[in-house]
Amino acid sequence: MLHHSIKKVLQPFICSSLCYAIISTSKIDCKRFLADIAKKQKFRDSKDRKFIDWRRVRIKAGKGGAGCVSFFRTANVAKGGPDGGDGGDGGHVIFQADHTVRTLEPIRNMYVGKNGGQGTSRYRRGQRGKDLIVKVPVGTVFKADNEIIADLCKQDESFIACRGGLGGNGNASFVTASNRLPREASDGTPGEEIRLEAEMQTIADVGLVGFPNAGKSTLLRALSRAKPAVAAYPFTTRNPHVGVIEYDDYMQIAVADIPGLVVGAHQNVGLGHSFLRHIERCRSLLYVIDASDDELCHQLDALHFELEQYQQGLSTRSPAVVANKMDLPQATENIRRLKEMTNLEVIAISAQYQENIQNLKNLIRNLLKF
Repeated sequence: MLHHSIKKVLQPFICSSLCYAIISTSKIDCKRFLADIAKKQKFRDSKDRKFIDWRRVRIKAGKGGAGCVSFFRTANVAKGGPDGGDGGDGGHVIFQADHTVRTLEPIRNMYVGKNGGQGTSRYRRGQRGKDLIVKVPVGTVFKADNEIIADLCKQDESFIACRGGLGGNGNASFVTASNRLPREASDGTPGEEIRLEAEMQTIADVGLVGFPNAGKSTLLRALSRAKPAVAAYPFTTRNPHVGVIEYDDYMQIAVADIPGLVVGAHQNVGLGHSFLRHIERCRSLLYVIDASDDELCHQLDALHFELEQYQQGLSTRSPAVVANKMDLPQATENIRRLKEMTNLEVIAISAQYQENIQNLKNLIRNLLKF
């Protein structure tokens, strides 16, 4: 029975001959092999990670080290003076822009800086806590209480989110004319602590906007090497995927597949605000319409309305409409009616069969004036 279940699990991964070879081994070897298969599958799944463009982060800088109480002792000096050193300062937490980082997915929910070292005898100061430098994408904005406190828009630009605490004083620092032998030292001060929201100001040059099942993910596959999930049911895409269009002269344009909107998205119906936030961070937008739908004109009006209700002027970022699924029979007449009812440029394509994709690439480049 165990061998039968193992064979069933291994079927998608290995050929039948290897399957029987595995079955003939011991149960322990089978379990080890299954564990290796699971690890490989987990690694494959990790390649298709979510595109994260917003994070809430708690930050705490390092605490300053405590001062030392010590008195100098050496040969022939029975009663030396106080020589306790100061504690080291705590480390800062610093965010730095780096163009090699594409998403906020590596950013953790909490960062804690290194504490400063404790002071020692002979006036030796404690070691300063090492600064914690966190790399973020270029164009990341940090907010506290909905107010922007930093905008990292250039390579290697950085800001100190939290400063480390100061080191405490050793007893040598407390010597006065009336107190020649102080037996006290101070503790280091705690580091700063804050909660911030990190947002990517721009996630792509062009965002594909449309209702579920309009073919946005298939279109992104046709335009770039990105591999978003594609299926015949709505809401296949739940997180934005970003692909890069590559031109013959090595020009590159980033395109984002935005999760499908629904009517009422501006009122946060479903995950409306989360999806609209992604749209807000695209330089330009392209409406993607299902050309096989007889109500495609209502689709366009509804998309325009949702964008304007969320942020006034947001719909003006879309200068063109992509009418997808032109290979279907009823699409030709629908596209003709759409061109008559809108002033926007309409380009008909079939993402599935790669029809008119090159013309769309040229249109995208002309729209962005690259």
